[in-house]
Amino acid sequence: MQNSAKLFAGTGSRELAEEISLKYGKPPGRVSIQHFSDGEIQPVFMESIRGEHVFLIQSTCSPSDNLMELLLMIDAARRASAYKIIAVIPYYGYARQDRKDKPRVAIGSKLVANMLVAAGADRVITMDLHAPQIQGYFDIPVDHLDSSAVFIPYIEQLKVENLTFAAPDVGATNRIREIASYFEAEMVICDKHRKRANEIASMVVIGDVEGKDILIIDDICDTGGTLAKSASLLKEKGAKSVRAMITHPVLSGNAYENIEKSVLEELVVCNTIPLARTSPKIKVLSVAELFAVAIRNAYENKSINNLFIHSQRRNK
Repeated sequence: MQNSAKLFAGTGSRELAEEISLKYGKPPGRVSIQHFSDGEIQPVFMESIRGEHVFLIQSTCSPSDNLMELLLMIDAARRASAYKIIAVIPYYGYARQDRKDKPRVAIGSKLVANMLVAAGADRVITMDLHAPQIQGYFDIPVDHLDSSAVFIPYIEQLKVENLTFAAPDVGATNRIREIASYFEAEMVICDKHRKRANEIASMVVIGDVEGKDILIIDDICDTGGTLAKSASLLKEKGAKSVRAMITHPVLSGNAYENIEKSVLEELVVCNTIPLARTSPKIKVLSVAELFAVAIRNAYENKSINNLFIHSQRRNK
């Protein structure tokens, strides 16, 4: 008898997990996340998972609690004799700590990868890692989904005229080049220099934006300061309009105020992280169907190649 697939939601992704389960076609499994008075977390599976493919859906935003909760869920599933344990992490926290960019710092994303594997994960399904090479930190399979599959249909229905894509920094040029190539559009780069995290010292625009409808695309929006400054600078350089599409809406600190006061027409985000509140400038696109297909294909040992931008280009 073939092992069945069971989907379970962590605290950090309950709404998204329920939507993924709906798209997948079966209700989420029953799991209780108990908390001791001192803050300890104890997940308890409320149904048998012996011999099953167990998919644990949990973004590691608010990473201290949600990451620990995910690790404990993996450990509990392993000790309950699950056949395969797949960590579905729509937003992979600590991904910005992917290298030693100064002396005596940790490489947080590698440490998290080690912990997931040590806890007992057999596979990871995630989306838009801050640095794609983080996949190499794992010695288990990683399915790295691309939000372009969600963003492209939305961009197409905008029907803006002089569409030009903007990379918020030099590191994002490969991502932007892929999408710009799909739309046969031009691209520009907002080159920034930081004094420290979340604080920009200077920024320049490389490329012509005069009279163009600009679309900034990036993986993370944290405080929104960089995004607001980029949009303002692009407008000063003559851009007709500026929009932004960001995969992971971390939106910490004064992010909502920064976005709402900015010259951005709109900020389009994915629901990999639940929003703290609504905003007239923020529109949410769901990645539930994308993850549901990836989960089904992982369970059935099928390719996920058709979920990527190059496949969409062939069908254009």
